[in-house]
Amino acid sequence: MRRIAGFLFLMIFACASSLAQNVKLEAAKKDALARIERSGAEVGIAFRTLDGKEEWYSRADEAFHAASTMKVPVLIELFHQVKQGTLKLSDTLLIKNEFHSIVDGSIYKLDAADDSEAELYKAEGQTRTLEQLAELMITVSSNFATDLIVEKLGVENIRAEVHALGADGVNVLRGVEDQKAFDKGLNNMTTARGLAILMTAIAQGKAVDKESSEQMAAILKRQKFNEAIPAGLPAGTVVAHKTGDITKIHHDAAIVYAKRPFVLVLLVRGIADDKVAYSLMAEITRDLHDATNR
Repeated sequence: MRRIAGFLFLMIFACASSLAQNVKLEAAKKDALARIERSGAEVGIAFRTLDGKEEWYSRADEAFHAASTMKVPVLIELFHQVKQGTLKLSDTLLIKNEFHSIVDGSIYKLDAADDSEAELYKAEGQTRTLEQLAELMITVSSNFATDLIVEKLGVENIRAEVHALGADGVNVLRGVEDQKAFDKGLNNMTTARGLAILMTAIAQGKAVDKESSEQMAAILKRQKFNEAIPAGLPAGTVVAHKTGDITKIHHDAAIVYAKRPFVLVLLVRGIADDKVAYSLMAEITRDLHDATNR
């Protein structure tokens, strides 16, 4: 009888805790939606605790310009080809600022003034390893490094890996800075849910394999731009994430290694001021973190 009574007590306690958690999350969702409405922005949200017990999706299947979040599937396909034995991270690429538009094959060049990293442009004619380029692509969001890697991997292979992981909301058409493609509306697109699927695969060790996932997460943890999701978390919280910013577009896709880890993707469209967008994203993050980690 004591065992039964003890079991019933634990069940009641667990149910009460779960209910309290749900109430907190519902309040956080309400607060987040109110913040978004006041901002006037369009925001896609995908949130899921890695224990699978709590999740929230809002406009999660709406397509947004991917901006630099497209570098996540590029990273995954790089490690996929390394696992296959097609490439090695130690393989070198010639640093050559010459790419071909998907519209007509015409040559275009990247401008260091439009990139978040300029040192690689000084290395033209030299070589860099794929590992070095991947680090630049993610941690400082180098467009130059990205286009070099995309050209090596093949866009079709990147799309195939995205499909294999069940993240069809992510559509990679090209590298970055292909102006002719941009003018024709041929852009890399993503949904919050699609990015969340990719980040969850990395978090769970299922993006390629466990070792590759851990290596990818380590690179994502070294991200240098931390004004959005990380800014809404308690100091010292480890975050593996990738940002994406262009005019009136501000994104962040993250694995948050909180006491109760979670994946959070925030896609924001319609806010011109970077600081305003980052503040909104940090506040939403804080609401969701506090609702599931306290």
